[in-house]
Amino acid sequence: MPSQSRSRLIVRTATLADIPAINQVVRNTYPNLDDYSFDELRGQINNFPAGQLVAVYEDTVVGYCATLCLPEAQVMAPHTWAKITGNGYGSTHDTDGDYLYGYEICVDPAARGLRIGQRLYREREALCIKLGLKGIVFAGRLPGLKRRFKRFGSAQAYVEAVRDKTIRDSVLSFQLNQGYELLGVQENYLPADEASMGYAAHLLWRNPEYAQHEEVAGDSHVHLQRQNRVRIATVQYGQRAIDSFDEFAQIVTYFVQECADAKADFVVFPELFTVQLLSIKNEELRHRAAIQRLADFCDEFRELMADLAVRFNINIIAGSHPTWVGKELQNIAYIYLRDGSEYLQPKIHPTPGERHYWNIVGGDSLNAIETDCGPIGVLVCYDSEFPELSRHLADQGINILFVPFSTEDRNGHLRVRYSAHARAVENQIYVATSGNVGNLPRIHAMDLHYGQSAIITPCDFAFARDGIAADTTPNVEMVAIADVRTDLLHEARTTGSVQNMLDRRHDLYHVQWKPRRRALKGPRSR
Repeated sequence: MPSQSRSRLIVRTATLADIPAINQVVRNTYPNLDDYSFDELRGQINNFPAGQLVAVYEDTVVGYCATLCLPEAQVMAPHTWAKITGNGYGSTHDTDGDYLYGYEICVDPAARGLRIGQRLYREREALCIKLGLKGIVFAGRLPGLKRRFKRFGSAQAYVEAVRDKTIRDSVLSFQLNQGYELLGVQENYLPADEASMGYAAHLLWRNPEYAQHEEVAGDSHVHLQRQNRVRIATVQYGQRAIDSFDEFAQIVTYFVQECADAKADFVVFPELFTVQLLSIKNEELRHRAAIQRLADFCDEFRELMADLAVRFNINIIAGSHPTWVGKELQNIAYIYLRDGSEYLQPKIHPTPGERHYWNIVGGDSLNAIETDCGPIGVLVCYDSEFPELSRHLADQGINILFVPFSTEDRNGHLRVRYSAHARAVENQIYVATSGNVGNLPRIHAMDLHYGQSAIITPCDFAFARDGIAADTTPNVEMVAIADVRTDLLHEARTTGSVQNMLDRRHDLYHVQWKPRRRALKGPRSR
């Protein structure tokens, strides 16, 4: 009879659910270095899901390995950890890369003695062989360098002494024993690593099956090429008076059902499209009283949208709705996936009008959301005009950005529209916008609406001529639908006319996220 016992120690691909445990392993391993933020770990996994590995011992993550694919010229040239990894997000991953580049292996000190590091090295080599790459390159720490620097006078002399087995370095000696070749030394690789004095040993492992793979496959990167079509529907929502919440629900249900019948993967509604609910009693409320009254519909609204996502098997970007967070009122976008889970994305930058008339407070969290169509991001209206926010989401691996907006005139709309085009070009992503149209008399500060919703692409040969996959007629209630291909994004990032994602100067700038308060909790199962 076969044994029913489970494995006590396994190495597997990392998932987003592993992020807190990975973060703790890194903290335990490197108490004197900065640990990865959850956003950085999310970016590593989203940007190259197959390349991140965890070692799990008795259901506890005890080791982590992070990799990405890069061209030969890049991994062989002088580089820094920040530049080659996109400041730790793994956003420099190149699907046409020649080598697997390793930028993290760590083992929890409490689990040492189980040869977990060795297991991670072997699994990384197996991944390299599976992907048909030339080999593995990385830059390893030199923890014994600082205390011996006077004796050898240079990092190069130190690593050569370790290679010749004149002395032993706890990390480099292990790596050389694993079959890695010493290429030389990388200077200023990780300045925060004081024990290594910022230096790192430049190491190479050659894939023994690479030539054979080329003969069989003909294309060493065929494993990385995949097509992925995503259908997006954007609702240009017409504001008009209604008599009840049920009437609002009927209108929203109609749009969701029509988009689902068109086999859309996503449907996006505008910012604050729920303002229509204030017309039910037809009261003339002043600004703060009106927005607080609208917030009273929050629970009904959330139940409706969660139910529609599951019932019609569609992912819903449910615009935004004013929501109390403690004693603060925030403008929060709600996202419902077809499995019933709910995600919240607060508006980070309230407009001057929101702050003045409604006392809206900006949120502090901005996270990519994993969906069955890949990672996405959501920015509410004005937030799209701040490029660092989209860059932070792109670093986390998003392919599609949704921008629910609400503007009262053409000037305001074009600020959002032009910003959406810029974000698509800068980050080589798709951007879907959705706005309100129509009028709501007696609703102060939200009575007039102007909009032209769109599904926007990067500007390159693989995409729509004008960078617009689909758009709507201005100020007409309607739906625009377009198919987008995420594989074309990866192609553009590596072989396009311009390669904005790869060509960023990570040595000069990056987005460093510093939230002041706890992020909003999610997802929540329904």
